[in-house]
Amino acid sequence: MTWTTHYLPPEVTRWKGRVDAPLASSFFQIIRMMDLREPMPSSPDRRHAFALLGFRCDEGVRRNHGRTGAEEGPLAIRKQLSRLPVQKQTFTCFDAGDILCADDNLEEAQQALSTAVSLLLKHGMTPIVLGGGHELAWGHYCGIADVFLDKQLGIVNFDAHFDMRPLLPNHQGSSGTGFLQIAAEHIKNKRHLDYNCIGIQHAGNTRELFDTAKTHKVNTLLADDLHQGYLDKCVNFIDRVIDQNQLIYLTLCLDVFAAAYAPAVSAPQVMGVTPWQVMPLIRQLAASGKTISYDIAELSPKFDIDHRTAKLAANFIYEIIHHHNEHYQGLHNGHHLSS
Repeated sequence: MTWTTHYLPPEVTRWKGRVDAPLASSFFQIIRMMDLREPMPSSPDRRHAFALLGFRCDEGVRRNHGRTGAEEGPLAIRKQLSRLPVQKQTFTCFDAGDILCADDNLEEAQQALSTAVSLLLKHGMTPIVLGGGHELAWGHYCGIADVFLDKQLGIVNFDAHFDMRPLLPNHQGSSGTGFLQIAAEHIKNKRHLDYNCIGIQHAGNTRELFDTAKTHKVNTLLADDLHQGYLDKCVNFIDRVIDQNQLIYLTLCLDVFAAAYAPAVSAPQVMGVTPWQVMPLIRQLAASGKTISYDIAELSPKFDIDHRTAKLAANFIYEIIHHHNEHYQGLHNGHHLSS
């Protein structure tokens, strides 16, 4: 398989906004196109260069018996991000196009995603993968591992589910198997797994899944912990991940949020968390200087109400970009930044 057969280059026409917006004040004005089949464009500071990469696939959701439609998620996220303001002039943001899932071949799509993520990381870019189903996690991880296999990687998953279901017949994965696949890869390579889940719900996971998470020593913050306001516990949870890992991969499944905030997901959650319970933790991770790659999964636009789920996803990307490497930047300048 040639990975480019699953690749669609970016289209500048996807990025639109107000015609009366001041120059370079919104994302649609500052976004740059990057065709991954061509030589990488230059960026003045690779530590603040982001590449948005769509994963137009929900075959894993279908296999996991969820509501399909997430393959249209990347387009909807771009549309909402286009209009958001730019508060800093210290970063570069590229649209790197999309990975497509052809003929329901999830495994080839994941392999193509892995290759694209690896390419971006090798050139010092910070990928932000736009889902697509959460089956993107396996492909995304493989791309990271290809570049940083010798580094201790912490994985932080904001999710209502562990996504550690057994593989399907014929060793097929789904949107619910990604992190068990990652755990198996760590065992095979005799590496320590530091998998951290935030927002887990008892009603969203069987007892067997909790047992699987315990077997693999998954660190867990329940949705109950966030609902009950245990902020210090949450901050300390993130601090440990930052302190004990060289690099961090952050993945945000939109079904961690209550359906009132995120109705357009494959498995809506009536008891999910609120955006402001998650936002400080995302900012903390982004600012750490250790988070090297991000993704947002499970947006199914056809189920959205007033685009609220797409807007939520776009706002989290906005926050990630504006807080990324803040502490690193502050230390580099000889002082700490407070947030």
